[in-house]
Amino acid sequence: MPISNSAKKNLRKSRKRYLMNRRRKEEIRSLIRKFKDLVANNQLSEASQLLRLIYKKLDKAAKRNIFKKNKSSRLKSRLTRLLNKKLKTTS
Repeated sequence: MPISNSAKKNLRKSRKRYLMNRRRKEEIRSLIRKFKDLVANNQLSEASQLLRLIYKKLDKAAKRNIFKKNKSSRLKSRLTRLLNKKLKTTS
């Protein structure tokens, strides 16, 4: 347990940041799950709109060091590839 006042404050700050980061990660994960469900059910127009929101969330997460930059880019690439693959097969 922290003893000094500054150490106590740092503990409070780190707990709060941990919870916020976890909430943001979970939000992104749930959006990705929803996106994959939409693609699987051939609701491609809704999926492309959701992809824009996912891009925005992933960029912000990379900016805030919640995800590393390459992980964010990798996820965006994979999701886009999934959507494009489905678009080609339905055309």
